[in-house]
Amino acid sequence: MNSVIIVAAGKGKRMNKDINKQYIKLLDKEIIYYTISAFDKNENIDEIIVVISENEKDYFYENILNKYNFTKSIKVVFGGKERQDSVLSGIKALDKMCKIVLIHDGARPFIDNNIIDSVIRETKEHKAVVVGVPVKDTIKVIDEKNYIKTTPERKFLWAVQTPQAFDVDILKESYKKAYKDNYYGTDDSMIVERCSYKVKMILGSYENIKITTEEDLYIGEEILKRRR
Repeated sequence: MNSVIIVAAGKGKRMNKDINKQYIKLLDKEIIYYTISAFDKNENIDEIIVVISENEKDYFYENILNKYNFTKSIKVVFGGKERQDSVLSGIKALDKMCKIVLIHDGARPFIDNNIIDSVIRETKEHKAVVVGVPVKDTIKVIDEKNYIKTTPERKFLWAVQTPQAFDVDILKESYKKAYKDNYYGTDDSMIVERCSYKVKMILGSYENIKITTEEDLYIGEEILKRRR
């Protein structure tokens, strides 16, 4: 059984909007609609869990869950203070039959079937998989005063995306250790890596962007127009 946890509890402060960025519309539908819909239509996804802010429960049900005709049953759970806490809420809600769990950003609406299928296929073999793309720009590492310290070799640098997918037992073990050690990572692969598991990077898509700033909205609309 393959499950996906869609994390949509963040506030998106960099967007400078009055509402959670997940509910901003791209063309005629909300960002979170496109994200859920991608997994709802994928035949290899058996379970969808959406993590939202508890104070947005009524808004989510009225404007998303009850508005659109998703074909799969969708579990709704509430997020915590940090992203990691929100993912943990999703993990606790997983079906007992789940073998592979994907974790995906709610504000990353352009995920497609090819990536979802590749992630599941690769996770069956490697147990822990991350989607990403090679960086196009030269990256600089700076010090506290903004002086350049070093320039990493670009061919080894990838920008990480989601979904990130894991054998469910590995993910649960890694999360248990993280909380025992009071450790918070910025993504799920960090939590798994620190338990000495190897994580495989696979190619995603440069269209698989995360909607973070207002400029991303314009890019997102162009992606949707092209796909239509």
